[in-house]
Amino acid sequence: MNVQANVQANVQANVQAGTRANVPANALVSSQATPYSYLVGLIGSGIGGSLTPAMHEEEGSKLGLHYVYRRIDIEALKLDVAALPDLLLAAERMGFNGLNITYPCKQAVIPLLDELSDDARALGAVNTVLFKDGKRIGHNTDWSGFARAFQRGLPDVSLERVVQLGAGGAGAAVAHAALNMGAQSLTLFDVDAARAASLADELQKRFPSSTVSAGTSLAESLAAANGLIHATPTGMAKLPGLPLPVELLHRDLWVADIVYFPIRTALLQAAEALGCRTLSGGGMAVYQAVDAMRIFTGLEPDAERVYSHFQSLLQRPA
Repeated sequence: MNVQANVQANVQANVQAGTRANVPANALVSSQATPYSYLVGLIGSGIGGSLTPAMHEEEGSKLGLHYVYRRIDIEALKLDVAALPDLLLAAERMGFNGLNITYPCKQAVIPLLDELSDDARALGAVNTVLFKDGKRIGHNTDWSGFARAFQRGLPDVSLERVVQLGAGGAGAAVAHAALNMGAQSLTLFDVDAARAASLADELQKRFPSSTVSAGTSLAESLAAANGLIHATPTGMAKLPGLPLPVELLHRDLWVADIVYFPIRTALLQAAEALGCRTLSGGGMAVYQAVDAMRIFTGLEPDAERVYSHFQSLLQRPA
């Protein structure tokens, strides 16, 4: 069985099972007495613990939708990023309304799309793909999700000097958000120094009133910084650990992590032990989901309701 047929068979089985077992009966009746049905999914690697499907399906039910959301885990399917063309084609043929895209596919998916929103084009990363009128349209809700979560969780911190770890797809989005919120100086670090330098150059052009650079000494940059943004996969359940030597943290830093599974990463625990103010990736997960759902359905989700549901999900046994 080829990749496309294998993917299509797996997705179809999951969708049928979800339609039978996981969608509440009253979800078929909208507040306007009109049935709406949506089929969406998430493409990524190691996404078995993602809470995004539960958030979407619960809010879809509250909005009166028949809303099915499925994981398409390339790790579980024993595939890699090279399978993206087949995955998108299979989803289109099966009638998906759209897809969320996560690590490691946010940049690799761009050449496969017909159109990009202004944000996605500027950021060079896509986390939401809408299938509409025969076209694949790429959006980025990571940056808006991070900004909204940051303004809620750390509304009064200084953005004078910020250090960010990670310059990939998610890193581009949160760096854009930080500068959009008023960061005066942003120093980027990445395992790929050329990628950090390239992102810094792009951001400097878009935000000429701020200073954006690729860092050379993490220790020196953090010693002078007010805040740290972590935008790498390190700390995820499948990639546990710290993204930097713990001794580089100091209590005058605020620390924002985009990882939310687990909700309290090793980085956040270390920062909290020093007395740092911290922000988990949970808020970003919620608000990017709200924005993506709006793109998929054209309806306005209740962000506070989604946030409350997310908190309840975190309390459930693993």
